Amino acid sequence: MDRLSNTVRPYAWGSTTAIPALLGVAPTGEPQAEMWMGAHPGAPSRIARTGATSTASATAEQAAAEQALTEQALTDVIAADPVGELGAATVEKFGPRLPFLLKLLAAGAPLSLQVHPNLDQARAGYADEERRSVPIDAPHRTYKDANHKPELVCALTPFDGLCGFRRPLEAAEAMEGLGVDSLKPYADLLRAQPEEDALREVLTAILTADPEEMADTVAAAAAAAERLGGAYAPYARIAHHFPGDAGVIAAMLLNYVRLQPGEALFLGAGVPHAYLDGLGVEIMANSDNVLRCGLTPKHIDVPELLRIVRFEATDPGILRPEASPLGEELYETPVDEFRLSRFDLSAGAAPIDLTAPTPQILLCAAGTPRTGELALGPGESVFVPAGEPVRVSGTGMLFRATVVA
Repeated sequence: MDRLSNTVRPYAWGSTTAIPALLGVAPTGEPQAEMWMGAHPGAPSRIARTGATSTASATAEQAAAEQALTEQALTDVIAADPVGELGAATVEKFGPRLPFLLKLLAAGAPLSLQVHPNLDQARAGYADEERRSVPIDAPHRTYKDANHKPELVCALTPFDGLCGFRRPLEAAEAMEGLGVDSLKPYADLLRAQPEEDALREVLTAILTADPEEMADTVAAAAAAAERLGGAYAPYARIAHHFPGDAGVIAAMLLNYVRLQPGEALFLGAGVPHAYLDGLGVEIMANSDNVLRCGLTPKHIDVPELLRIVRFEATDPGILRPEASPLGEELYETPVDEFRLSRFDLSAGAAPIDLTAPTPQILLCAAGTPRTGELALGPGESVFVPAGEPVRVSGTGMLFRATVVA
């Protein structure tokens, strides 16, 4: 197995302290939003593998003597031997790339309010933008790849977020409770229409409102939320970070959720959501496809967004892990691209055999577990190729990311 060297992405919404505290290093003062673990081309993990450094004319003895550890991108390692690294079943099912991306996510401010497409939508949208020659890095490009992006986030600290539409009548009551006249038309629509129509019409009206009028509405709503506190406090905080943004009002259509450590949320296609604050382990299909609804200065493709969003009220569905007799606690999801579980390791317990025919990333979240001969500290991780023997022991919390192949 290979210890991973991972990139931390400095997005503006990132916490300046959460990831450094987990790693036991001093903060830099800059946001540290996401640590990526995997083989995403945007920031692939790196591993140290033994590789020959001799010239072509060297003898076999010289070459053997000069073998050295060289750092390589995990993308390149997998590309060189997909079946050897991922296993035949994984390659047959998902192609020659790691199907998931694992992250440490540290939100110090709200992320954008967003949705993800399903697989058919992603394929069609990507093909359309390719046909129209929209540059892949263009600010107005919507589909970065042809894959869907289901995701799961598991809280390591208390973790706040928004997930899925709440009942229209609940959203109407929340808006009316602020006492802001310009919110009344939205509340009236939410009360007058069937659920799907009400949610669609109100979100459309919010996203297409006159920007100056919406900025005034957001300012009035933020002031009222600040004054009232309680259940309105999250919206005051959101407005503090995004003054005048229509996403502040759109956020009131969604369920507010607070996860406790160990609890998780699964986000499927078309479900609007935003993470607000906290540290968690996130796993997703290996994709960059995001359609934004607000809380961002980035491009919002309103027509495509309205086509992708599922306009139905849902229970956020907080997940708690299911324990197996071997001590593995699994977060059940309806997708095959990733499978996330955790182990609460205790001193003196027998080692646990995690050998599997699929690729794995093991992440230490607390304590001092061992993966074979490698000792891990909090925030450290290893890549285990398919079929490679691995036994874990020691103490602490260890997350296991793999696929269903």
